[in-house]
Amino acid sequence: MLQNSPFGEFTRLYYFMQHIKLSIDKAFGFVSEQAVANYKNQVTDANAALHNGKGKGSDFLGWLNLPTSIDEAHLADIENTAKILRENCEVVVVIGIGGSYLGAKAVIDALSNSFDWLQTERKSPVVVYAGQNIGEDYLYELQELLKNKKFGIISISKSGTTTEPALAFRLLKTQLEEQQGKEAAKKLIVAVTDKARGALRTLATQEGFKTYVIEDNIGGRYSVLSPVGLLPIAVAGFDIRQLVAGAVTMEKLCGVETAFEENPAAQYAALRNELYKSGKKIEILANFHPKLHYIGEWWKQLYGESEGKENKGIFPAAVDFTTDLHSMGQWIQEGERNIFETVISVNEPNYTKIFPYDEADLDGLNFLSGKRVDEVNKMAELGTMIAHIDGGVPNLKIELPKLNEYYLGELLYFFEKACGISGYVLGVNPFDQPGVEAYKKNMFALLDKPGYEAETKAIKARL
Repeated sequence: MLQNSPFGEFTRLYYFMQHIKLSIDKAFGFVSEQAVANYKNQVTDANAALHNGKGKGSDFLGWLNLPTSIDEAHLADIENTAKILRENCEVVVVIGIGGSYLGAKAVIDALSNSFDWLQTERKSPVVVYAGQNIGEDYLYELQELLKNKKFGIISISKSGTTTEPALAFRLLKTQLEEQQGKEAAKKLIVAVTDKARGALRTLATQEGFKTYVIEDNIGGRYSVLSPVGLLPIAVAGFDIRQLVAGAVTMEKLCGVETAFEENPAAQYAALRNELYKSGKKIEILANFHPKLHYIGEWWKQLYGESEGKENKGIFPAAVDFTTDLHSMGQWIQEGERNIFETVISVNEPNYTKIFPYDEADLDGLNFLSGKRVDEVNKMAELGTMIAHIDGGVPNLKIELPKLNEYYLGELLYFFEKACGISGYVLGVNPFDQPGVEAYKKNMFALLDKPGYEAETKAIKARL
């Protein structure tokens, strides 16, 4: 224990139910422990505001108690639908943008074989994505891939009119009907959408697609533990029950009844805000495991879209180490000192690979012979953290014992809860995204969308 620490043992190590764990002491050379401890009342009030619904954006708190509200019947239904797609499809296309696909892709990529697309003997369909861009070449190449293949579609959209996914869905639905016949295609399309309104809901009702509901009070970036994420993850062959179980553990640990000194989400939120106040305007989420790339992409949306408003907010960036140490490493080590770093580390790989001895030793690496490759990686991780701290970069560390569904469930909910608290401490609504509409209005005006005549005239005059 650090002497006279307002956090007690927390400054050395905080255990999440002896599962994932967070270390924060390497940030205290840059901000004081007492300064972070002074956020106690603020973050406690913010957590309470989430639970009593008195904070900004209280109409979008359906994610808050989502893990503990998921029942057996719901999970069984999702698993049954996933089974139908798994048994009848070689490929399943998940159509969605932002939170409608990032959470699922983050979990699927983290748990999949790194060379999954090359596997010839498969137990699960290949999961691919559409509607996350408007790339004509991307869509052409996807449709070429799907020719003569048995494929299904999971279309995820509350409205059914968001341009990117709606465009992709029309193309792929047409192709599926042409390849399978309209009646057969209906059984291979699942809509995850609004419960009562919107274009996708109307179409699903008319056509008889299997549907799941995105509740009105769950925003896209907080939806990974709803059918938005659970169905694609189950189709990919992973255990959604363990994912939910991990989230349940974290929901309870980060609850309003948990004291600040024992609440990891509250602690993380407090520390981020104090670092921001001290001039650290950029948070870099780093990992030393290549399967975690899309966890970083999901995290970037969660924090960027939640906090980046009213000319406020930490800029979220993500890097993959050691790869990016050979590109971004120089800037992180010696660039402007307006950054801090949160490192996600996986304690134990799923496989063992021992580095071999070579008689010639031309590469000079015999000193590593007999060591696990992961030991080399871990020393690169530790050495990087020390170098960055010495270079003026505060470091936080989140450790996962292994990369599996349970610990990912813990991690996802931890980040969600901390984001809600952190946004309230920052003084913004962490559940809206008014700035996202700006590009859409301009795009529709430029495309001469009906109803946008005045905007079309105005923007063309500017051009």
